[in-house]
Amino acid sequence: MATNVKADELQARMEARDKHIRESWIQAMEARVVHQALQKCQRIEGVNSYENCKEFSERYIVMLRENKVKGYKEIDLS
Repeated sequence: MATNVKADELQARMEARDKHIRESWIQAMEARVVHQALQKCQRIEGVNSYENCKEFSERYIVMLRENKVKGYKEIDLS
């Protein structure tokens, strides 16, 4: 009975880890899509891209800060 409880805990931990990693990769891929849209906008707009692609660039900068692929464990070194 005790091994079954440990197996259930291990299964739950593995599922939580997989979900965390999957969400992290989804956010990273969203940033990639925004980057590709920004590049396309810059190619199309040319000189006017600073004004017309501002929304993409601001969104991409925020995503670069927030949407990094992170591991499941976080170690505090302080």
